[in-house]
Amino acid sequence: MSEAYSDDLLRDILAAPGLIALVGLSNNPARDSHAVFLDLLARGFAAVGINPGLAGQKIGGAPVYARLADAPGPIAIVDVFRNSQAAGETIDEALALPSPPRAIWLQLGVVNEAGAARARACGMQVVMDRCIKIEIARLRARPPER
Repeated sequence: MSEAYSDDLLRDILAAPGLIALVGLSNNPARDSHAVFLDLLARGFAAVGINPGLAGQKIGGAPVYARLADAPGPIAIVDVFRNSQAAGETIDEALALPSPPRAIWLQLGVVNEAGAARARACGMQVVMDRCIKIEIARLRARPPER
């Protein structure tokens, strides 16, 4: 079940300067992660993909890295396209970064309460079970100024 997040909170997260690192990016155009990534780029958001199997490639002209620690910083949002259990590992990887992201965003159907609690305890904002593409369109959010 999706938590209630205020529109102001979501707008604040989306306005954070820095990269959106999409973890679990697929090169398969039929996969949601692929469509969401291309939409972020098309809307002007700075984004990179994270997928060890695709590291070194480009999708939509943007680079793909093996892990969060390989991506150029600062990362503002870690957008997670992994299952709920694996999302906890991704949150821990984000927490271990020298400059942790401002927010963790778990996609539709992805909920990890324990990982979310760890992230919140470190001052991160957390959104679970929401699609960043849907929320950007609904809120008419624009990328932060670079």
